[in-house]
Amino acid sequence: MEKILFALFALCIVPSIAAARYGGDPFLLKGSVYCDTCRCGFETPASTHIAGAIVRVECRNRKTSELTYIKEAVTDSTGQYNILVEDDRGDDVCDAVLVESSDPECSTPNAGRDRARVILTANNGMTSHFRFANAMGFLKATPLASCSQILQNYMED
Repeated sequence: MEKILFALFALCIVPSIAAARYGGDPFLLKGSVYCDTCRCGFETPASTHIAGAIVRVECRNRKTSELTYIKEAVTDSTGQYNILVEDDRGDDVCDAVLVESSDPECSTPNAGRDRARVILTANNGMTSHFRFANAMGFLKATPLASCSQILQNYMED
């Protein structure tokens, strides 16, 4: 009888404990980094994407704000990045954060567009393991000469 109970325990309980510990499939966080060439605080037709920028995902415990997870990535030639997050971060608040620009002429993080909140848990009804962060931007040191004409397109008549 003991052997049967042990076998049931081993076949049923142990795998469920292991599955509860394993967060399932990893999440793939995707996003982009741009240069705000007009220093207007958002992307315009004159904005360019920054290759080689460093981006980080930071997760903090939602109660204590203690940093619990960090992972960095570098943008590709189109300014896109991908960060593979192995574990479910359901107890954390996570942000994609700008770290460093590869363009010295466009290296000031745009306040308000220098981080993007991301949800990295499977316990929220989303079935996909892809997560998308809002685009984040750096400000160009000196706006382009054509910016006044570009911004005029955003004005009401």
